[in-house]
Amino acid sequence: MSSNVVSLVNHVQRRLGSMFPGFFANGNTKHDHYKDFGYPETLSFTQVYKMYCRNGVAAAGVDKTIRKTWQDNPFLLEKERDGSQGGEDDETALEKEIRQRFDDLRLWARLAEADRMSMVGAYAGVILRIADSKRFDQPVDRVNGGLAALVEVIPAWEGQLQVSQWDTDETSETYGQPKMFQFNESAVDTNVKQPRNLVIHPDRVIIWSKDGTVHGSSTLEPGYNSLIDMEKVRGAGGEGFWKNAKSAPVLEVDKDAKIDMMAKAMGVPIEDLADKMNDQVADWSAGFDKLLMIMGMQAKTLTVTLPSPEHFYAIALQDFAASMNMPVKILVGMQTGERASQEDASEWAQTNMSRRANQTIPNVMSLVNRLERFGILPDKDWHLDWTDLTESSMSEKIDRANKMADVNTKLQDSGEWGFTPEEIRGAAGYEPLKVSDKYRDDADDDETDAAVGAKPPTEKE
Repeated sequence: MSSNVVSLVNHVQRRLGSMFPGFFANGNTKHDHYKDFGYPETLSFTQVYKMYCRNGVAAAGVDKTIRKTWQDNPFLLEKERDGSQGGEDDETALEKEIRQRFDDLRLWARLAEADRMSMVGAYAGVILRIADSKRFDQPVDRVNGGLAALVEVIPAWEGQLQVSQWDTDETSETYGQPKMFQFNESAVDTNVKQPRNLVIHPDRVIIWSKDGTVHGSSTLEPGYNSLIDMEKVRGAGGEGFWKNAKSAPVLEVDKDAKIDMMAKAMGVPIEDLADKMNDQVADWSAGFDKLLMIMGMQAKTLTVTLPSPEHFYAIALQDFAASMNMPVKILVGMQTGERASQEDASEWAQTNMSRRANQTIPNVMSLVNRLERFGILPDKDWHLDWTDLTESSMSEKIDRANKMADVNTKLQDSGEWGFTPEEIRGAAGYEPLKVSDKYRDDADDDETDAAVGAKPPTEKE
């Protein structure tokens, strides 16, 4: 191949590359989808935060996950107890004191808020205000006062809490970890009247993230491109319908039209006729009772033919739901009133149980361990008791017990048990009866019935 031909080919490739970026650059036919489709190559906290605030689907993906994970509040127990639900009936004096103090601080609500923030950003922060008479930039030693020493728990966005100094000493135990944080409350929440801006020591910060570090990623990142696609479809559809409903006319000038006479009729010089026509069209578009003077012209409208946007929107919606491990019916609900299937609900409960076990509970226990280190909580084998999200409802348990009892009825002639009474009670969520409670005392039952439910005797009786 001659040098002239090679030069011509390179020139053509360069021209095509400038006309179609990503398709013909340097003879490479691989597409750069980020440039082709307008996706950002890297994501900042500001971008994902704005998407969360302004996109309903993104907000639903985050908020519904948090509401399911924190469907109820956990109980902090001194030790794990078999069959205990952490209720108030069997709690110890210390557990009661902890529960009351945590309620006063609204601790569980604040931690749920930090959990929500960590889904939007790469991480979130839980700032601890400790009554130790020290500045925020000072380390925390053992403090006095017990639970009262924990004054406040402050959840913080990634954009509010930034690492200001790293530990670069290779001999340090905390090498490679944050040495100091900068907290700027107004960096995200601009409505705070007196925003706090201060330097904070890592002792007073719990990093809330997937792995407990600041090196995580936003939960919205895998589905971010799909969120952009949804905004494109929704925005284009809305703008298209708006332009169809309120479109400016296209004026076609007849070849025999006398522009000078038209300008004279409108009372303007010929050079100002175009501006006058723009004003007249604008007034005509603003109301139905306006006159449109088009001497020697024909007014036509351009109609935009829009395809149905539902199919294009649904593709992006399904992709985003997949990125969140969330069934579509759980994410957006059903316009027809149809409820999510039992399979969807069960899968969604299992997803959140996994998230709770692998992310939420370890973050909570990091806080518990920090409070132990400060002496706010005593050193114990603490256990976080939380209701199982996959547990059946009471109606489902009773239905299961009824079916088991029906099986026993059908097997009655064979003389065999399908299920024991203990198994049936267990299916209904109850403990087996004690031997003394298994059988009724007929005499006592008659006395009880007479005392509680028997009718008063008549005069004949």
